[in-house]
Amino acid sequence: MATEASGTQAIDRAAQLLVRVVEASQPPSIGELSERAGLPKSTTSRLVSALERQGLVQRLGVRGRLRPGPVLLRYASRDASQTLVELAAPSLRRLADACGETINLAVPGSDGVEHLAQEDTAHFVGVTDWVGRRVPFDLAANGKCFLTFGGAGCRQSDEIRARGYATSIDELEVGLTAMAAPVLGANHTAIAALSISGPTTRLKKRIDELAPLLTKEAAALSLRLRGAA
Repeated sequence: MATEASGTQAIDRAAQLLVRVVEASQPPSIGELSERAGLPKSTTSRLVSALERQGLVQRLGVRGRLRPGPVLLRYASRDASQTLVELAAPSLRRLADACGETINLAVPGSDGVEHLAQEDTAHFVGVTDWVGRRVPFDLAANGKCFLTFGGAGCRQSDEIRARGYATSIDELEVGLTAMAAPVLGANHTAIAALSISGPTTRLKKRIDELAPLLTKEAAALSLRLRGAA
């Protein structure tokens, strides 16, 4: 009977911690979560580890701050992804018409960038279907946006944050260049990114030219997602 009560108490405590992580305005640390829940840090750490093993929470960066895990994110994004694709469609079309290159909408996944939608290039060279593909955060322009603006961790890039977009030149693949701008949610965390990609020989020299258009469309999509436009 005592074992059963102890197990029920552990479940209640773990559920309490999960709710606090989900409802936190900023990803909390173990220490902050422990203090808010009124639990010993060792107990909090043990329960969070159990939640993490089940994919219900995940740690961000070297400091280990906590955010909802891939299981919850996949569940929450089932309907949200379709809504995001629909809201992003005008931006993808405008960017494709303006630059003639491949345009993508991507979101941060549990272990890489996930591509949701694409408008194809007008050129024969550079046509690649990215939808459904997952690529590493560090090597992709949109992945660097997520790393900098908090959608995939706490790593910061002052340069990317200052200029409002990231680039990847011959990093994911030699001959491929991409640039991406974050789509920010209500807490100014990147929940998606718009990107332009194409052959390095064609796109690299156009980065400065296309950056204002890309960041403008990403900002407009951010406002639409927040219901402000």
